[in-house]
Amino acid sequence: MAKIGVLGGMGPAASADFLTKLVQLTPATCDQEHLPVVVANLPHVPDRSRAILGQGASPLAAMCASIDLLVQAGCGVIVVPCNTSHHWYPELAKHSPIPVLHIAEVCIASVSSSGTTAILGTQGCIQSGFYQRTIAAHGGICHVPDANSLQPSIDASIAGVKGGDLAGGARHLETVFRNLSKKGVNAVVLGCTELPLAVPGCDPSSYEGMTLVDSILELARASVRYGIERGWNNPAQRLI
Repeated sequence: MAKIGVLGGMGPAASADFLTKLVQLTPATCDQEHLPVVVANLPHVPDRSRAILGQGASPLAAMCASIDLLVQAGCGVIVVPCNTSHHWYPELAKHSPIPVLHIAEVCIASVSSSGTTAILGTQGCIQSGFYQRTIAAHGGICHVPDANSLQPSIDASIAGVKGGDLAGGARHLETVFRNLSKKGVNAVVLGCTELPLAVPGCDPSSYEGMTLVDSILELARASVRYGIERGWNNPAQRLI
């Protein structure tokens, strides 16, 4: 029986959030009907954003080593609950003998192409441009928050969540939402897996009228769909 392989630890809270949503989304009535999952929660992978900005070591070798572990464990697909790491998606997909889902593809598939979609992410994620390219490929209009006025608030929100300060992360994210709302943005992709964890602490009026796309939730939905389509949740197909 194949399994969903999670290349996690980037960061650990985001990986835990992904697993919670994966379980919640699975239509199971008992333990045996859940999808089999193997998690490589390895947080010592070099910082992805710093690497893209030319300020640190590349995480590629460490991520490829994690893929090898997941493949050896019998996984049939790999998901990476870290947006910025998808800068290296072409190399990861080439290295992996099994499919690797792309977080930007599954996120953009849930957004209407008729409006303007803002991308919130790390500086590295934004500089990489893979979200911008994905939105353009789907015929959408992309809005990137100003690097000087808004990106510091996005960075502070991400850092707050990573440091366990969810309330602080929410305050910074609220500032960003209110600014985007004034600019007429229709949808906001929470393109760093820490950002959805800050949303519950935000005043709902700050993002009223905007669709928030939780990248972790969309990746979990795609993972569940992938596994169920292949019968991985079917007890009759399980190996004893």
